[in-house]
Amino acid sequence: MDSNHHPALQTPTGLGANATRDVTGALNALLADVFTLYLKTKNFHWHMSGAHFRDYHLLLDEQSDQIFAMTDPIAERVRKVGGATLKSIGHIARLQRIDDNDAEFVTPLDMLAELRDDNQRLAAAMRETHGICDEAGDVATASLLEVWIDETERRIWFLFESARHAESA
Repeated sequence: MDSNHHPALQTPTGLGANATRDVTGALNALLADVFTLYLKTKNFHWHMSGAHFRDYHLLLDEQSDQIFAMTDPIAERVRKVGGATLKSIGHIARLQRIDDNDAEFVTPLDMLAELRDDNQRLAAAMRETHGICDEAGDVATASLLEVWIDETERRIWFLFESARHAESA
């Protein structure tokens, strides 16, 4: 038996076995990226410095809350379509596609640029996952992804404009 599927956890679903596997795999990788981006955004929020401290500190706090708000719905979609989801930090580390940043010091503008790029990667992964959901006929997950893509694009926009404003100030 597949180690990812215990009979007691197999939620009845209208999706076939292949669709469940594909959607579950895509969503678990996405969830690992979301947790990674959440922690990085909080890291930069906690370690922000400089002339625009208050604005950037509050911006990243707001963004981290929005990112964290995606975690439970993603995991619950995995369960609703009949899969099992992430169980540990180690599991996240094995699946994440967004890089950690353990640097002692990162400049405020580098923080904003890195988070902008990471959010762009996340949006691309969401679009790819949306395509997998379309192929599987999983319209409910696709609908959630559309909202999250819009939220991610808004974060990208705010990070881009905040960094641009700082450079010209």
